[in-house]
Amino acid sequence: MQLPSPHRNALRVGLLGFGVVGSGTHSVLTGNRATIAARAGRAIELAMIATRTPARAREAVSPEIEVLADARDLVQHPAVDVVVEAIGGTTAAREHVLAAIAHGKHVVTANKALLALHGDEIFGAARERGVSVHFEGAVAVSIPIVKALREGLAANEIEWLAGIVNGTSNYVLTEMRDRGRSYEEALADAQALGYAEADPALDVDGGDAAHKLALLAAIAFGGGPRLGDIHVEGVRHVQAADFKHAARLGYTIKLLAVARRSSRGLQLYVHPALIPSNALLAHVDGRMNAILVNGNASGVTMHYGAGAGSRETASAVVADLVDLARARDSGFPPCVPPLGFHEQTGAQRIAPMASLRLRHYLRISLATPSAAPEILRALAIHDIEVEKYTASASEAVLLTRPTEEGRMAAAVSALADLPSVRGVPARLRVEDLVA
Repeated sequence: MQLPSPHRNALRVGLLGFGVVGSGTHSVLTGNRATIAARAGRAIELAMIATRTPARAREAVSPEIEVLADARDLVQHPAVDVVVEAIGGTTAAREHVLAAIAHGKHVVTANKALLALHGDEIFGAARERGVSVHFEGAVAVSIPIVKALREGLAANEIEWLAGIVNGTSNYVLTEMRDRGRSYEEALADAQALGYAEADPALDVDGGDAAHKLALLAAIAFGGGPRLGDIHVEGVRHVQAADFKHAARLGYTIKLLAVARRSSRGLQLYVHPALIPSNALLAHVDGRMNAILVNGNASGVTMHYGAGAGSRETASAVVADLVDLARARDSGFPPCVPPLGFHEQTGAQRIAPMASLRLRHYLRISLATPSAAPEILRALAIHDIEVEKYTASASEAVLLTRPTEEGRMAAAVSALADLPSVRGVPARLRVEDLVA
């Protein structure tokens, strides 16, 4: 394969950071150089790297790639067309990304927290400066969901999207279901395998999924990232017993990120939920991710792939670089705006969480085996209809019919006060997905 000239009209890349994402980006750019150049129509050259460990980077890269110790020198360097932010975090990353934009550099990042927290500022600065911000790797890395929403589904009003977008929590839940492990055992295994951080809070408490949902919802519905409007619950309270009961009822449990239009506004939430065992998402296991999108013209589409990994993230980062390289033929900036809308869209009205109407699963520890009448009476007082009810001497399990969130929360509080009930009942919502 004949390559474009290695220097003439090449897209010159400056890489901030040489950790998991940065080293993976270098590996993919160099290893797939010929294919990337053929697809981009020009060479994509890694011109320089800025890292806090320059000696390590110099050992790993070819001598013609300049390695710097100060990111500030890279973001303003005239030899750089595009800055790839791969340092992570939000403080220094925000500073360097805004500096790169101010110096007329395009930006590629896989940093979902950065964009979920500071996306309005960053996208606004890029728009004013006439440069572009690309972030395919920020959401479910090897799944091109950003491009699918911005381009492939551009003709649609998106009705809802729901996805498994955190591989750590999905691995933990899969182990609990398949091996009967406790949450603590499954998490320890994930940490031993390197799938979970020493402090796993961002993953298991739903924060990482919320960052991704903020970006997905902004692209799907407009209005910019709305992280503060997302109701977030994690998986710490899910127990192995819940999987056994769910299976008997025809369900499994997944941590879902959901955005849905409703008559009250946009519903945004992350939560562990029962989903039908025959649903497509029920078979997304281990560290894999998947997202369902329902468009009013397309119907439901499913997008599946790895949600983490060095080369997997690099695949998305380099795809963004290819888009930028191709755009040179028509002039910068690229014609597709970061969030998919050329016209500024107003802030979406957000539906209160109390208005969410779903079915619910309850697991109730009993102080007396004859508690059923008292439990059913307490639920009836709150106008909650029970669809299924089973009980042993020590535990009752039930499914309700669709019930508003506020009413269900009040009913659970009332159940906890009953003398026949031990503690607060365990509660999970039921998402009856159509695919």
